[in-house]
Amino acid sequence: MERLSIAMISDFFYPVVGGVENHIYMLSANLIQRGHKVPYIFEIQAILTLTRAQVIVITHSHPPDRVGIRWLSPSLKVYYIPFPAIASSATLPNFFTFLPYFRTIVLREHITLIHAHASLSSLGHEGILHSHLMGIRTVFTDHSLFGFEDAASILTNKLLVGTLRNVDAVICVSHTGRENTVLRGELYETDDTNPHSKRIVVNPNVYVIPNSLVADKFRPCHIPRHSDEITIVFLSRLAYRKGIDILVAVAPRICAAFPQIIIPPIGGDGPKLINLLQMRERHRLQDRIELLGSVRPSDVCSVLNRGTIFMNTSLTESFGISILEAACAGLYVVATQVGGVAEILPEDMISFANPDEDDVFRAVSEAIEIVSEGRHDPQQAHERIKTFYNWEDVAERTEIVYSAALNSPQRDLMERMRR
Repeated sequence: MERLSIAMISDFFYPVVGGVENHIYMLSANLIQRGHKVPYIFEIQAILTLTRAQVIVITHSHPPDRVGIRWLSPSLKVYYIPFPAIASSATLPNFFTFLPYFRTIVLREHITLIHAHASLSSLGHEGILHSHLMGIRTVFTDHSLFGFEDAASILTNKLLVGTLRNVDAVICVSHTGRENTVLRGELYETDDTNPHSKRIVVNPNVYVIPNSLVADKFRPCHIPRHSDEITIVFLSRLAYRKGIDILVAVAPRICAAFPQIIIPPIGGDGPKLINLLQMRERHRLQDRIELLGSVRPSDVCSVLNRGTIFMNTSLTESFGISILEAACAGLYVVATQVGGVAEILPEDMISFANPDEDDVFRAVSEAIEIVSEGRHDPQQAHERIKTFYNWEDVAERTEIVYSAALNSPQRDLMERMRR
């Protein structure tokens, strides 16, 4: 397609580590390789080694030193706009305070398309709102699942409905996420001729493009293991949404049932860390359960290489990039069957469980039997993942969405206000 000037907008980016941050970075890097000029409008600085096109960053400030314009290697121009962050590194919705900065940067960089990321990103919502005033097309990527009952979800969904009324295209990372976004953003039509009908017609401009990974960074351990050397690895944020309460309940049962072969290291940090510490003290499992704390991204592969089984107990998950990384590193996966987890791997590489203690224990027992009998080949799993997921394919599919957004009918101001 033609060369574009694309601005990625999100409150979430490096050095904060997560699935959204990695997705934005890798997508942008591959778009640069494909010949596009990719400025960023981000929450934080980017670290790139590609210099085929000019790249800029626009971010909220991080006092006292990260304010104004800074130049970072390699030739990376960073705009730290004076917006403070609140919880989770997101900014408060201002809607009009961001407009002077946004307009100046968009005109200076000759932006032709805005790509916003994450429902909780205020900068993303504001960028989509203002871009249509300047005739710039918009794309939005939703990375998470949200409910419909709690206060945070209700407020976020209201913002999402207003934002997606005029967006030109929407991307979701899983089919389950697509259904969730369509319902939350009200991107559907009902049959008005039949008041009792609940038939839903999905907006055709909602696409599914999964997450991906760099497979060469997650290679299996080449050191041969004995059949009885089985280690379970758990890597996640230690928060309620990640099912830490299930982990607290099931970990002692696993250690009691398999005293000789299970030594599970748990990596991550968060509010539920105290629960894991109390569980380990209560059951006297200091020599069985190792709490690694926060794990740097560069150390994730080395932690995964210590294990043979990866356990995920999330209560909700739109995609689950940690599951994909573990499978690429050669681990057999045990995961709760929630959200888009079932769409990530083939059935012979993962054992599913309901999000409850008993079924997770059953799935772990099944996984131990599979690994002990040698029915899972780590190297073969790695080679299969390399054929399933790559960022070049994600970038190419995203370009198709960009082309659809650019060719969609342009709405005038009155129609956008009515919508």
